[in-house]
Amino acid sequence: MLISQIVDGSDMIQVVARFDGATRILNGAKSVYSLALEAARTGMSLAALIERKGFGKTVDLEAAYRQGRLISPINHPDDAHLHLTGTGLTHLGSASARDAMHKKLSADGEETLTDSMKMFRLGLENGKPKDGTVGVQPEWFYKGNGTMAVAPGAPLVSPHFAKDGGEEPEIAGVYVIGDDGTPLRVGFALSNEFSDHVTERMNYLYLAHSKLRNASYGPEILVGELPADIRGTSRIVRAGKTLWEKPFLSGEANMSHSIANLEHHHFKYAVFRQPGDVHIHMFGTATLSFADGIKAEAGDVFEISSPDFGLPLRNPLKIGAPETVVVKAL
Repeated sequence: MLISQIVDGSDMIQVVARFDGATRILNGAKSVYSLALEAARTGMSLAALIERKGFGKTVDLEAAYRQGRLISPINHPDDAHLHLTGTGLTHLGSASARDAMHKKLSADGEETLTDSMKMFRLGLENGKPKDGTVGVQPEWFYKGNGTMAVAPGAPLVSPHFAKDGGEEPEIAGVYVIGDDGTPLRVGFALSNEFSDHVTERMNYLYLAHSKLRNASYGPEILVGELPADIRGTSRIVRAGKTLWEKPFLSGEANMSHSIANLEHHHFKYAVFRQPGDVHIHMFGTATLSFADGIKAEAGDVFEISSPDFGLPLRNPLKIGAPETVVVKAL
């Protein structure tokens, strides 16, 4: 089952469900956020609640996308209570890259490994514990709150001071926090964990700066379990023609960490278990156009697609205008 959100002519949110071969408006749902809270408070699964509510008229979701009526598949009434976060060095990459990585880890001494390689090795060794214990914690970063979330189809804005603005095709976990502080998974979505890779490459301590950028997720949320082996395509379109295209892999079969381990190390912090909050937690990637020497330009369109997640996630790149920030004493 896939769920999404569109706005009607009066900007009212309508929840859309793709179920049993049909795409229809869900009855009696003000938003995916309110639907998730209702499921939590009634003790029902989200899928069961959706089926109980029933469906109304059919909708052309692709047409709504073209018309700009398809919005982020979950939001929060207060942007400050939606958190965009992510984790990296979690994916194994292609078979050749994986073999090369293992050879380097075996051949080189500890003192010659970069911090990134050391972190990757920790994940390989203990990112998927099988005995019920907690695995090693991954790299983690913060991207911002709901003010940084960009709807499918809307521009990802690279600040005027950025060195680069590049895509990262990822799967994101979508969560709401229950009234008792329990993290509740709504489902999974495609995401573009848009980053400044040039700044990050200057010095790894600049990672935090490089990640404070827009992100987009959706257009649809997959309700249910995450497929173990996800195959997708990431591309950049310039002036209507494909500039760059590459397959990407995700799902636990292609990762060095389990989803449960990544979730544990995010939600172990009480600050991320505040009742009512929404979390979009991105799980990482091994595919970047930047790694192939591509520099995206204003107007380029990033497109991330995978058959498991419905419609592709598309966002054009926009360069932000210069701003003057003055700190004033009170």
